[in-house]
Amino acid sequence: MNIVIVSDVFGMTPALIKLKDKLGVTTIVDPYNGKSMDFKNEAEAYSCFMAKVGLEHYISIVLEALVSLDGKTTLIGFSIGASAIWIISQTNENNFIKQAFCFYSSQIRNFSQIDPCFKINLILPKNEAHFDVVELIKKLEVKANVKITQVEYLHGFMNYHSNNFNNTGYQKYVTLLRTITR
Repeated sequence: MNIVIVSDVFGMTPALIKLKDKLGVTTIVDPYNGKSMDFKNEAEAYSCFMAKVGLEHYISIVLEALVSLDGKTTLIGFSIGASAIWIISQTNENNFIKQAFCFYSSQIRNFSQIDPCFKINLILPKNEAHFDVVELIKKLEVKANVKITQVEYLHGFMNYHSNNFNNTGYQKYVTLLRTITR
């Protein structure tokens, strides 16, 4: 089975590579073609992503990476990577995507009309600055193939480079992902 991480706006970082190794991930897809960007903070990473890549182009990068994979695939996405997975979930050509784990995707709120064609586990934060997480959950929890967990942590809790990194939450979800992806 393939396990693919779809990164957030930080792209390829040493912490993401460490997570890859912990989970036995086969591929990391990132917006900057594997180049370490070494951003100082989230605002700088987000600004660069929006100026140089954007969500639509990132979706095409992810789709291109998935085309080359054979066999069942589990996707693990963070933030904008999770948003790309959500949008991609509209189709599942050849039925090769088995499941996805999407952590704190705030852009899903703009695409709530999507009905995923494969199982998606949404791990949503305690709250978000730009929208009501509980309202989004109410919209999405009725959809087939969607399981939602709202956690006590904030957006970015799985990213060592985020101000909201939470080691307890990180360890909990690394352990869960290890059991599910094996």
